[in-house]
Amino acid sequence: MTWPEYVVWYSWTLCTPEVRMAPLPYVNPDDSLWSWLAFDLRRYREVNGQTQTEVARIIGVSKQQVHNIESGIRKLHRKQAEILDALWGTAGHFARLLKFAKAGHDPNWFKAFVAYESRAHTIKTYTLAVVHGLLQTPDYARALLAAGGVANIGASLDARMARQEILSRPSPPEMWVLMNESVLDQPVGGPSVMRRQLAHLLEISERPGMWLRVIPRRVGAHMGLDGAFTVYSTQAEEVAYLEAFGGGRLAEDSSEVG
Repeated sequence: MTWPEYVVWYSWTLCTPEVRMAPLPYVNPDDSLWSWLAFDLRRYREVNGQTQTEVARIIGVSKQQVHNIESGIRKLHRKQAEILDALWGTAGHFARLLKFAKAGHDPNWFKAFVAYESRAHTIKTYTLAVVHGLLQTPDYARALLAAGGVANIGASLDARMARQEILSRPSPPEMWVLMNESVLDQPVGGPSVMRRQLAHLLEISERPGMWLRVIPRRVGAHMGLDGAFTVYSTQAEEVAYLEAFGGGRLAEDSSEVG
């Protein structure tokens, strides 16, 4: 029996009828510390014969939030980890995993990032050097991907353009965009590509629920020079995406987001 087959068999034999009706996606504990934590949360819950609803009540969240944690979409908080360690007698296992997961890089961060973005009712973003991904034209995005050395530009471009569909849905999120002036005069892709990108920004700024503002260069030093970030507000919470070279990370702790 292969490892994925064992996981499916193990989960099925221990799951309650409630869980069987809504199977969770497979989370490989070898992918990252976050995946290991999500996998063990589900495993310990099932071994102790508890449903997602019961665990949700114990740690003070909704059943959907427990489902999201076990799916690797949402992160466990420190207080929740301590409650579960006490409940299941795990001698600090979840708190310890959480500590080291926070200190390391999560290779699966983008999956959670896209999930939050798709559910957001409000998006507030500050961009330091380039146009936000939701507002990029295809040519502008292609130039950035090529400059970044992306292996499969076509697939990455399709994925980025697909994310923009949230702005065309019947009830799109409100979007507040603050840009450093350097975003507007960095000639990404050349003059013609940049001209079309700026025209797109002008057009999209006229849409209801879309606010674009620019920090003039004459302002000089300001705290935004430390880096770009985006805050996503969903019905349940707020999370922040902090950009970094070669990727980024999600901040889900309320104090850090604030």
